[in-house]
Amino acid sequence: MAFRYSTSGATSVISRRVAEKSSTYSPSKNELHDVQEPIITAPLEVRRIIERVLQAEKDKLYMKTPRNINDDILRIVKEEVQ
Repeated sequence: MAFRYSTSGATSVISRRVAEKSSTYSPSKNELHDVQEPIITAPLEVRRIIERVLQAEKDKLYMKTPRNINDDILRIVKEEVQ
């Protein structure tokens, strides 16, 4: 004895349910560009500081309890200023 289930009706009901509450948030490319604009237009020294700080933060992400990030940031800023 084999049972057969019709999946076509269930799929359309599920897809309609999911589509009912679709997000109205749709960022345009201009909005994303606006976020990066201060970094892009910053002087070379500032961009280097930002890049090095971001890299230091990425390096700490794997740690269970990241420590000394403030010291690392201070060191980076001092090195770039000199």
